[in-house]
Amino acid sequence: MKNFLCLLSCIIFFGCTTNVSSEDLKNLNGYWEIEQVTFPNGETKEFTINPTVDYIELEGLKGFRKKVQPKFDGSFTTSNDAEPFTIKSNNGVFEFHYKNKMSEWKEEIKSISTDNFSVTNQDTLTYSYKRFQPINVTE
Repeated sequence: MKNFLCLLSCIIFFGCTTNVSSEDLKNLNGYWEIEQVTFPNGETKEFTINPTVDYIELEGLKGFRKKVQPKFDGSFTTSNDAEPFTIKSNNGVFEFHYKNKMSEWKEEIKSISTDNFSVTNQDTLTYSYKRFQPINVTE
Protein backbone atom coordinates (compact mmCIF):
# COMPACT_ATOMS: atom_id res chain seq x y z
CA MET A 1 0.00 0.00 0.00
CA LYS A 2 2.87 2.38 0.84
CA ASN A 3 4.50 1.65 -2.51
CA PHE A 4 1.24 2.33 -4.31
CA LEU A 5 0.80 5.69 -2.52
CA CYS A 6 4.39 6.65 -3.27
CA LEU A 7 3.96 5.78 -6.94
CA LEU A 8 0.67 7.67 -7.12
CA SER A 9 2.28 10.73 -5.50
CA CYS A 10 5.13 10.67 -8.02
CA ILE A 11 2.73 10.41 -10.94
CA ILE A 12 0.69 13.35 -9.68
CA PHE A 13 3.77 15.46 -8.94
CA PHE A 14 5.46 14.87 -12.29
CA GLY A 15 2.19 14.95 -14.19
CA CYS A 16 1.44 18.44 -12.87
CA THR A 17 4.92 19.78 -13.55
CA THR A 18 5.09 22.03 -16.58
CA ASN A 19 8.32 21.76 -18.52
CA VAL A 20 9.45 24.87 -20.37
CA SER A 21 11.31 24.24 -23.62
CA SER A 22 13.65 26.60 -25.45
CA GLU A 23 10.95 26.85 -28.16
CA ASP A 24 8.50 28.24 -25.56
CA LEU A 25 10.78 31.19 -24.79
CA LYS A 26 9.74 33.07 -27.95
CA ASN A 27 6.25 33.40 -26.43
CA LEU A 28 7.66 35.82 -23.84
CA ASN A 29 7.86 38.63 -26.41
CA GLY A 30 5.13 41.22 -26.02
CA TYR A 31 2.99 42.97 -23.44
CA TRP A 32 2.04 41.26 -20.18
CA GLU A 33 -0.05 42.20 -17.17
CA ILE A 34 0.24 40.66 -13.76
CA GLU A 35 -2.73 38.49 -12.91
CA GLN A 36 -1.86 37.02 -9.52
CA VAL A 37 0.88 36.65 -6.91
CA THR A 38 1.08 33.44 -4.89
CA PHE A 39 2.85 33.71 -1.54
CA PRO A 40 4.96 30.96 0.06
CA ASN A 41 2.10 30.09 2.46
CA GLY A 42 -0.25 29.47 -0.49
CA GLU A 43 -2.25 32.70 -0.16
CA THR A 44 -2.84 34.66 -3.35
CA LYS A 45 -3.37 38.27 -4.32
CA GLU A 46 -5.40 38.92 -7.46
CA PHE A 47 -4.79 41.91 -9.72
CA THR A 48 -7.88 42.95 -11.65
CA ILE A 49 -6.76 46.43 -12.76
CA ASN A 50 -3.18 47.19 -13.71
CA PRO A 51 -2.01 50.77 -14.33
CA THR A 52 1.25 49.43 -15.77
CA VAL A 53 2.09 46.55 -18.11
CA ASP A 54 5.40 44.76 -18.61
CA TYR A 55 6.87 44.81 -22.10
CA ILE A 56 9.33 41.98 -22.76
CA GLU A 57 11.58 41.82 -25.78
CA LEU A 58 13.73 38.73 -26.19
CA GLU A 59 16.25 37.98 -28.92
CA GLY A 60 18.04 34.68 -28.49
CA LEU A 61 18.65 34.41 -24.74
CA LYS A 62 19.09 38.15 -24.10
CA GLY A 63 16.44 40.78 -23.73
CA PHE A 64 14.91 43.52 -21.66
CA ARG A 65 11.80 44.17 -19.63
CA LYS A 66 10.24 47.55 -19.10
CA LYS A 67 7.13 49.03 -17.53
CA VAL A 68 4.71 50.83 -19.81
CA GLN A 69 1.38 52.54 -19.18
CA PRO A 70 -1.41 51.72 -21.61
CA LYS A 71 -3.52 54.58 -22.97
CA PHE A 72 -7.10 54.40 -24.18
CA ASP A 73 -6.10 54.90 -27.81
CA GLY A 74 -4.07 51.67 -27.78
CA SER A 75 -0.68 53.36 -27.44
CA PHE A 76 1.63 53.34 -24.43
CA THR A 77 3.44 55.86 -22.28
CA THR A 78 6.93 54.68 -21.47
CA SER A 79 10.26 55.83 -20.16
CA ASN A 80 13.75 54.93 -21.31
CA ASP A 81 14.23 52.69 -18.27
CA ALA A 82 14.57 49.03 -19.15
CA GLU A 83 15.83 46.10 -17.11
CA PRO A 84 18.17 43.95 -19.23
CA PHE A 85 18.21 40.21 -18.60
CA THR A 86 19.65 36.98 -19.88
CA ILE A 87 17.94 33.61 -19.81
CA LYS A 88 20.02 30.71 -18.58
CA SER A 89 19.27 27.02 -18.24
CA ASN A 90 20.00 25.60 -14.79
CA ASN A 91 19.61 21.79 -14.76
CA GLY A 92 16.93 22.00 -17.45
CA VAL A 93 15.08 24.88 -15.77
CA PHE A 94 15.09 28.27 -17.51
CA GLU A 95 15.74 31.36 -15.39
CA PHE A 96 15.69 35.11 -15.96
CA HIS A 97 18.96 36.61 -14.67
CA TYR A 98 18.88 40.34 -13.95
CA LYS A 99 21.81 42.52 -12.96
CA ASN A 100 22.07 46.27 -12.51
CA LYS A 101 24.34 48.64 -10.60
CA MET A 102 22.46 48.10 -7.33
CA SER A 103 21.27 44.50 -7.39
CA GLU A 104 21.37 41.06 -8.94
CA TRP A 105 18.51 38.54 -8.90
CA LYS A 106 16.92 35.69 -10.78
CA GLU A 107 13.47 34.28 -11.43
CA GLU A 108 12.67 30.69 -12.35
CA ILE A 109 10.36 30.37 -15.33
CA LYS A 110 7.63 27.95 -14.23
CA SER A 111 5.41 27.94 -17.32
CA ILE A 112 4.97 29.67 -20.67
CA SER A 113 2.17 29.57 -23.21
CA THR A 114 1.06 32.05 -25.85
CA ASP A 115 -1.32 33.71 -23.36
CA ASN A 116 0.25 33.13 -19.91
CA PHE A 117 3.53 32.74 -18.10
CA SER A 118 4.67 32.48 -14.49
CA VAL A 119 7.92 32.94 -12.61
CA THR A 120 9.05 32.28 -9.05
CA ASN A 121 11.61 34.57 -7.47
CA GLN A 122 14.22 33.92 -4.78
CA ASP A 123 11.68 34.82 -2.06
CA THR A 124 9.46 32.00 -3.41
CA LEU A 125 6.80 34.44 -4.60
CA THR A 126 5.16 33.21 -7.80
CA TYR A 127 4.02 35.85 -10.26
CA SER A 128 1.44 34.83 -12.87
CA TYR A 129 1.02 36.98 -15.97
CA LYS A 130 -1.50 37.05 -18.77
CA ARG A 131 -1.07 38.56 -22.21
CA PHE A 132 -2.21 42.17 -22.19
CA GLN A 133 -5.31 42.93 -24.25
CA PRO A 134 -5.54 46.67 -24.93
CA ILE A 135 -8.78 48.54 -24.55
CA ASN A 136 -9.15 50.67 -27.65
CA VAL A 137 -11.70 53.44 -27.22
CA THR A 138 -12.40 55.16 -30.54
CA GLU A 139 -14.84 57.91 -31.27
